[in-house]
Amino acid sequence: MNWKRATIAAATAAPVIGLFAWGLTRDPNNIPSPLPGRQAPAFALAVFSPGQGGLMRPVGETMRLSDLRGKVVVLNFWASWCLACRDEHSALSQVAQTYEGKPVQFLGVLYNDVPDKGRAWISEMGGQSYPSVDDPGARVAIDYGLYGVPETFFLDANGRVAFKNTGPVSPGMVRLKVDSLMAAAQAANVSAPAVATPAKDSSTPNAKTGSPK
Repeated sequence: MNWKRATIAAATAAPVIGLFAWGLTRDPNNIPSPLPGRQAPAFALAVFSPGQGGLMRPVGETMRLSDLRGKVVVLNFWASWCLACRDEHSALSQVAQTYEGKPVQFLGVLYNDVPDKGRAWISEMGGQSYPSVDDPGARVAIDYGLYGVPETFFLDANGRVAFKNTGPVSPGMVRLKVDSLMAAAQAANVSAPAVATPAKDSSTPNAKTGSPK
């Protein structure tokens, strides 16, 4: 009867072994998200770290997603206690600088942390080119379905989530995603809303003649 026991044992073990083997082929950073293709959850968060140079935003300014319409947005969730965040910080800051003056907004979001520790960490890491905002109570992180940090969301110019990366990002991947989203926005002729300028009064006297223009 030993052969029967061996057959039963093999039949029982096969699914477990198969599941284990399948698991080894999976990327642990490839955590599915329901957000890609959908409108990104709105947010209005205060800047606590201003960034540098042309990417600087004043401390205390409220960053609203609605105000970033027409721009590609790179939303990076991080924390001072996050070891993996160190692996991407310098590269992410350097890549952000290359998009200065273009319709792209890099924005850090502090997760389960406090601004004082966030500022100290940024200083320790040699600074950060783009601004970071505080997310009290991790409300925005919850809206985005955050699993942990770092996580980075790439939003298109229409405010939709185009891609989510779990774990540290690489410079090449960031450029690839941002450039493709910029190209798509240009092809679709998507731009930030223009600021309306007041129309000239046609009855204004001409400076030389004193008569209406």
